[in-house]
Amino acid sequence: MYAAEAFLKGIERRINAGLTPNVGSVASVFISRWDTAVASKVPDELRNQLGIAIAKRTYKACRSLLTSPRWQRIYNAGARPQRLLWASTGTKDPDASDILYIKSLAAPFTVNTMPEVTLKALAEHTELGPTLPPDGGNCEEVLLKFAKIGIDIDALAAQLQDEGAQSFVKSWNGLMSVIGSKSMVLKKAS
Repeated sequence: MYAAEAFLKGIERRINAGLTPNVGSVASVFISRWDTAVASKVPDELRNQLGIAIAKRTYKACRSLLTSPRWQRIYNAGARPQRLLWASTGTKDPDASDILYIKSLAAPFTVNTMPEVTLKALAEHTELGPTLPPDGGNCEEVLLKFAKIGIDIDALAAQLQDEGAQSFVKSWNGLMSVIGSKSMVLKKAS
């Protein structure tokens, strides 16, 4: 909910400053990272379920926010909803369906940045099944099962966020290094 709160505050500031609230925004949730992080710590019956449960809880919170009076005020002023972006939706477990996360996370107000191999696998399937339930479905029951076996969801969330931030910083620094070296080559050539 931190991303949603930051988004709402930003839109409210824009409205108060007389700026357009019509801003496109996504909040990214990296799905398979949850399951990868606990793969060696969970029984088979819980494999590949944590990421989906987290996504369902997040979707529930998002849909709830879209019915709140606070959101209705900024929507009436011209704001667009922040959409959830499902990232890391390629199946990492070779024993799981190749469209596990795609099939489980189809929903309005979302974006899925599936990898090409997953997109091709999706093209081979004819049915996805039901969309995500706005009420989160069985997410709390599933998350309770993880808690009962000692998985601390909040601690894992903090760990995954830190790891994700470090990964993005590393990628950014690598990109800046490549741009810097290309700039030097171009500078020398001119």
